[in-house]
Amino acid sequence: MKQILYKLFEHQYLGRDEARTILQNIAQGKYNDAQVASLITVFLMRNISIEELCGFRDALLEMRIPVDLGSYQPIDIVGTGGDGKNTFNISTAACFTVAGAGFPVVKHGNYGATSISGASNVMEQHGVKFTADNDKLKRSMDACGIAYLHAPLFNPALKAVAPVRKALAVRTFFNMLGPLVNPALPTYQLLGVYNLPLLRLYSYTYQETDTQFAVVHSLDGYDEVSLTDEFKVATSNNEKIYTPEVLGFERCTEQALEGGNTPEEAARIFDNVLNNKGTQAQTNAVIINAAFAIRVIHPEKSIEECIAIARESLESGKAYATLKKFIELNS
Repeated sequence: MKQILYKLFEHQYLGRDEARTILQNIAQGKYNDAQVASLITVFLMRNISIEELCGFRDALLEMRIPVDLGSYQPIDIVGTGGDGKNTFNISTAACFTVAGAGFPVVKHGNYGATSISGASNVMEQHGVKFTADNDKLKRSMDACGIAYLHAPLFNPALKAVAPVRKALAVRTFFNMLGPLVNPALPTYQLLGVYNLPLLRLYSYTYQETDTQFAVVHSLDGYDEVSLTDEFKVATSNNEKIYTPEVLGFERCTEQALEGGNTPEEAARIFDNVLNNKGTQAQTNAVIINAAFAIRVIHPEKSIEECIAIARESLESGKAYATLKKFIELNS
């Protein structure tokens, strides 16, 4: 590791195979916490390359506990995290909204690295017991159209670095990897990123896979469509900037999307939004992210049609019914 760190400190980049081997060694406990923390710090000080990201991804996918849910052709909606905005969990709420609309969802998530409203935090607050049992995951898919995959259960490398990530409490390249290593290898993915260089990086990386995708970024720094500012959406075909107003939404303030100061408060906000009792800003944020997810699945539909489908799922109670059924099955 010493030689690797010197190489990185001299502003050199890792090759794809080299990155793959390093992550395999981390998973096998060959480096101490200080060395892993130093490695993580390098990627906080400079951008990760496509070769490095793909190499780390290769290692995690090779070591993963596989999940056989491909027949459902599911979508995953996920943000990289680490945007420092402390929003309520918009992407997870969008997952239940999309599932409520009848589209299969396999959500891959973890505890928040920089907030209390990570997907796994929210699930745990609802009494959900995480599982890697494929039969249980299939039952959840069959009964309510959504399954939840708690990342550390499916990848030993993520579990191995959890204490270091928690101690650092800042975004790391593992935040970048999480969306790319859903062990179910979903057919579709909507990914939110916290800056434009990452949007391009993921777009290039996804184009090396079979995943049908959209990458979104709000230009004021959110790793989702926040409706606080203009936002960019990138797919394999094009990139486009939208304003909230052109899609029929009002802009909202950053404060309107805050996720609370305690896990209990975060869970309460999450429930209120899915039960169609959220504020206009909260509800709109979930609808617009769910809409762009639906459009990944059905690119032939206009975004206005997808917004209407998402809104109907939330306002009719289907999204909340899906959440309640999911908790009942998975607690």
